[in-house]
Amino acid sequence: MKINVYSVDGKTAEEIELPAIFDEEYRPDLIKRAVISSQTARIQPWGSDPMAGKRTTAESWGSGRGAAMVPRIKNGSKAAFIPMAIGGRRAHPPRPQKIYHEKINVKERRFAIRSAIAATTNSDLVEERGHKIENVPQLPLIVDDELASVKKTKETREIFKNLGIFDDITRAKKGKKIRAGKGKMRGRKYKKTKGPLIVVDEDKGISLGARNHAGVDVVTVDNLNAELLAPGTHPGRLTVFTKSAIEKLGGLFQ
Repeated sequence: MKINVYSVDGKTAEEIELPAIFDEEYRPDLIKRAVISSQTARIQPWGSDPMAGKRTTAESWGSGRGAAMVPRIKNGSKAAFIPMAIGGRRAHPPRPQKIYHEKINVKERRFAIRSAIAATTNSDLVEERGHKIENVPQLPLIVDDELASVKKTKETREIFKNLGIFDDITRAKKGKKIRAGKGKMRGRKYKKTKGPLIVVDEDKGISLGARNHAGVDVVTVDNLNAELLAPGTHPGRLTVFTKSAIEKLGGLFQ
């Protein structure tokens, strides 16, 4: 299928053939598994000291004393060791041996990435995620390689306006909210809305030019993964590809 390539001015520059990867079957179940696998791989196992609350000489008095048979410290009657005692062990402490990583087969992960890439062409899925695509000329949006070399925020702002994706960046900027609950005290006070994803063959400065725009992520095509394409396990992210990235994409994730 032929598709337009746009210049940074927002004008049609040429036509190229779209790789077959964009015709992949839509599998939201596999995409969700791949995203969860990526997220759980970053969890650091942790747990309490196995001997916490157990370093004591406490022993039970036994029966026939008219008192509960809980372990008590020597030369006193204070209970120790047991979970209900002050300074005692925990009943069911977290254990560092627990495995949090949800593994996924290599072929399934690659299939999930291909499916998530194909989902970027579905306007219904993109709109369902909340992206503003009224002024976007086509999906997927393919831009000339000149985009990868832009290093100034002022220049990328004009380019994004020409391409029709600045409305979605504005939406992402307004979507920053304070997290509910105790999570805000644990280094993640704010919840930020995801905006467009920019996929390039080689980063020649675009990460500098796009980093000050809310919700925008930049990734080289070799490092593309399901979590970037489907944040929160929801496929259909508004994605901008450079021409070289599209040409290279055809031979990846097979």
